[in-house]
Amino acid sequence: MTLLDRYIARTLLSAIGLVMAALLMLGLLFLFIGEQSNVGIGQYGMLDALQYSAMSLPQFALESFPAGALVGALLGIGVLARSYELTVMRASGVSKLRLSASVLGSAALLIGVALLIGEFLAQPLGQLADEQRAFAKYSNVSFAGVGGAWIRDGDTILNVQGRSSAAEFGGMLIFELASDDRLGAIASADHATAQGSQSWELQNYAESRFVDDSVTSLRSAQRTLHTAAGADFLQLAATDPSGLALHTLYTAIRYLRANNLESKQYQFAFWSRVARTTGILVALLFALPFGFGSLRSASLSARTTLGLGLGIIYFFLQRLVESGTLVFNLNPLLLAWVPTALLALAALFMIWRAR
Repeated sequence: MTLLDRYIARTLLSAIGLVMAALLMLGLLFLFIGEQSNVGIGQYGMLDALQYSAMSLPQFALESFPAGALVGALLGIGVLARSYELTVMRASGVSKLRLSASVLGSAALLIGVALLIGEFLAQPLGQLADEQRAFAKYSNVSFAGVGGAWIRDGDTILNVQGRSSAAEFGGMLIFELASDDRLGAIASADHATAQGSQSWELQNYAESRFVDDSVTSLRSAQRTLHTAAGADFLQLAATDPSGLALHTLYTAIRYLRANNLESKQYQFAFWSRVARTTGILVALLFALPFGFGSLRSASLSARTTLGLGLGIIYFFLQRLVESGTLVFNLNPLLLAWVPTALLALAALFMIWRAR
């Protein structure tokens, strides 16, 4: 890495670091505010909410990294442009391709940081935060994580096999114990939807109840189940794929494919994470043309506003694509790259047009 590369990297990374620090402070505030509805349930207090918010920051950082990199890169390029340093570089014979390579070097460092956070911090800290919150809220409920989510609430034992969204879970088994600890009833449901902190809506419910020497059966399209275990407790073992690390997602995809099971949610989560990480590189390339021609005279506030606007558009487009892919059963590999590909095309076009 030459002196020029180090100087460009230091300028860009300093600006991106400041923007990410501001975003993380805002993220901590928003997460803490969002936890206020849980404060007071069981033994869950204000300090627990603050600790949960802090431990959730790595996942928030992963999701906001492309937007933060875009805003920071626009500010960093603006510093180089308004001091005419980019003009001097171009006049000295440094080509757009050479400047792009320097920017890509800075992006590679950021991608390395994002991978370290995603693979070693976000998932374990997020799961630990969920565990601590759930155990504080439901201190009278026992939990074991082998074979899905096993939960005992008094004389009722629940087993949930999978999670499809924040409130949607897969097949559920319900075991009821009699007063002498014998099995009093067993029931199953194809889907379970959280209807509040202690209520579940079960779909395609079937029950077998043991009375003396006979068995009575009951079937219902829908049934409501009341239990002290909420959705945030069940998610400890039935984790949302979007919160998993890349190596965990890859292992899960291979296992599901080998057993001829549905893996689309995990595939989409995997490729969405890869696309968002690549979006950091694209964001820095997109900012480079703003240092050339008439674009270099843009003010600091204009660059900040533009970066925030584009970052918000990128974030919501990614969310829209994620929802549409799962709802309409679209190709996860293709759709996961749509927001990043659009930003990459815009970046390449602007670099080509820059003078």
